[in-house]
Amino acid sequence: MNTEVLRSYLPLFTEAFLLTVKIGWIGIALSFLIGFVCAFIRYFRIPVLTGIVKGYVELFRNTPLLIQLFFIYYGLPAVGIRVSAEVCGAVGLGLLGGSYMTESIRSGLEAVPYIQTESALSLGMTKTALFVHVILPQALSISVPALVANLIFLLKETSVFSAISLMDLMFTAKDLIGLYYNTTESLVLLVLFYILMLLPVSIAGSLIEKKARFKMFGD
Repeated sequence: MNTEVLRSYLPLFTEAFLLTVKIGWIGIALSFLIGFVCAFIRYFRIPVLTGIVKGYVELFRNTPLLIQLFFIYYGLPAVGIRVSAEVCGAVGLGLLGGSYMTESIRSGLEAVPYIQTESALSLGMTKTALFVHVILPQALSISVPALVANLIFLLKETSVFSAISLMDLMFTAKDLIGLYYNTTESLVLLVLFYILMLLPVSIAGSLIEKKARFKMFGD
């Protein structure tokens, strides 16, 4: 392994890392927003919208992100809608993640025992107060493991951004390998930067999960 090559590649990988993290977290923020809205629609069984949300979830959970990115980046221009590679990556990741977040949050909401709802209403709580102060906090605590798993999954899915010519980590590694054939050095940096992106999230997620479990069960 050539350390000089590693040093010369480091600025390029750092730039690609920052771009990957930026687009990844924008997409994740969008996925949480979509997830909460769609989960509430399904939980409260809002007419018409519930059917639309079910269709959206099934569509995006059962198609690869790569195909979704191709549709947004290469397909939408056929009907006059053009977006940049960065916007395509963030939107595609947000839509995919939103379908997973929807089911994780919905399952957490439905896991709260109904007896708690009855008890709160019998004490005179309004339905809004019941949802905000009783159901939602418990649902989020229950959903933490699934949400953290989804978050890590989405960050790893950023590796397909290179398919739409986005200068992310994977694109940079493939480009340098194709130009200079320094395969080992490129792959080592690729692995290190993905670990740098994912490991803190995994550790933080484990700590949050333990804290949420302690609040719920006291162990």
